[in-house]
Amino acid sequence: SGVVEAVGSDVTRVKVGQRVSGEGHIVGQKSRAARAGKFHLDPETKGIGVNITGAFAEYVKIPAFNVVPLPDDVPDEIGAILDPLGNAVHTALQFDLVGEDVLVTGAGPIGIMAAAVARHVGARHVVLTDINPDRLKLAEGVVRNLRTVNTADEDLKVVMAELKMTEGFDVGLEMSGAAPAFNQMLDSLVMGGKVAMLGLPSKPIPVDFGKLVLKAVTLKGVYGREMFETWYKMLAMLQSGLDVSGIITHRLPANDFQEGFDAMRSGKSGKVVLDWT
Repeated sequence: SGVVEAVGSDVTRVKVGQRVSGEGHIVGQKSRAARAGKFHLDPETKGIGVNITGAFAEYVKIPAFNVVPLPDDVPDEIGAILDPLGNAVHTALQFDLVGEDVLVTGAGPIGIMAAAVARHVGARHVVLTDINPDRLKLAEGVVRNLRTVNTADEDLKVVMAELKMTEGFDVGLEMSGAAPAFNQMLDSLVMGGKVAMLGLPSKPIPVDFGKLVLKAVTLKGVYGREMFETWYKMLAMLQSGLDVSGIITHRLPANDFQEGFDAMRSGKSGKVVLDWT
């Protein structure tokens, strides 16, 4: 997030001095997906900081189309994490969660924020699994009424019984990309359960297709954020009480970026925000 320093001669949507965030996917206009308004699925997409140089600097240039004005009641540091929050929101909202029991596998920052979104929109039980005790402890401070499970030493089935879940989870949000977590999720779903998958595995995961078929499981891969429906929804949720500020564990001057990278590599941090002012 930041403040607009300059605009092109034809730009009227945003003004110099305005507080904004930005969508980092630069999309084309020729593909079927783009022409249908499904910009996040455009095969011509280029990512700032991935295919296009930028983002890790004091200034960045993006199309006016990608600029998202920040409401006055959304702080700058939250504006700085709207990209990963958008991943969490887009994943969590793939299926109706009202009154449902939701299993989130993977307690990285995006998984934790997805659990917070599930709680905010009306899920009944929200359970988050991981094998990293530091991340699970962080999650408990971010998400209210969250049940965390360290699957290295706790039985998920026992937890389900404690919660009086007689059939299984209605919806799974797979954020880890880990084979054991995914397979445990399949075992823990109700008949007709649904899974939204954002986590990227480091290698192909063997899948029991018989289990998918016989349990009538719906699997849905998730990519990025919807441009710009996800942005509208996450800003509205932030304005209506969604609080993910606890996911920011490190606030550092930009020159201390190495400390931020070290914190990330430790596996104990949440989001790291650098201040360029």
